[in-house]
Amino acid sequence: MTGSRDDGNEAGGEGDTDTSAAFETKLHRGDVEFGRRDSALLRAVDETGSLNAAASALGRSYSHAHRRLSTLEAAFGPLVESQRGGAGGGGSALTDRAGRLLARFERFRTELSGVAEVTETVFRGEVRDRTGTVVTVETDAGLLHALAPVEESTVGVTVRADTVTLHRSDEDSVAETSARNRLPGTVVGVEQQDRLASVSVDVGANRPLTALLTVGSCERLAIASGTEVVASFKTTATRVTPQP
Repeated sequence: MTGSRDDGNEAGGEGDTDTSAAFETKLHRGDVEFGRRDSALLRAVDETGSLNAAASALGRSYSHAHRRLSTLEAAFGPLVESQRGGAGGGGSALTDRAGRLLARFERFRTELSGVAEVTETVFRGEVRDRTGTVVTVETDAGLLHALAPVEESTVGVTVRADTVTLHRSDEDSVAETSARNRLPGTVVGVEQQDRLASVSVDVGANRPLTALLTVGSCERLAIASGTEVVASFKTTATRVTPQP
């Protein structure tokens, strides 16, 4: 999702990705997410030949790395093979499944970043309050909280599609999100692109807010024209520019 979770299949099969406010690609299997830090852990195991050395190289504790690997393997299947003793002194190596999982992660990361970089929504408004670098901007869609290093009073708040999370308006998860910006709206268009879907949401502004979801997320949320949703995004996910 950007904003919802999908049950993926075994690594190398069909599944979905997710992006966060920092546009971090994530693979999901049930409630378990496989993200950038997990990719780094597996690659470090491959490079160093042991989980202990991998954790040390990444500045993490062995116990934490071991627990995380156990969680990942419970969801995605065996990822690391360990050998004890022997002429080589033992060590760890990635399984074929881990290799497929890493390849899939990188493939989706590249695909999603290419689409998201060109999909943005800009809300024009007036700054009504400022606390440090955080401003409250009054827009047609409502009050938005954004990071604004500029001092101008008339600004544009830019929101990338991959930073927008969508929830059904009747979902409990709406109340659980930590994002300060929450806009109720109605889906007015869904454009599917291979594994991705560009969802347009009417939030009361002069143009719809665009959210980038996986096709699996759209299906799980039953997203279609007319669906009532809540779109949310974090203050740190915005970019503010002066407007004439």
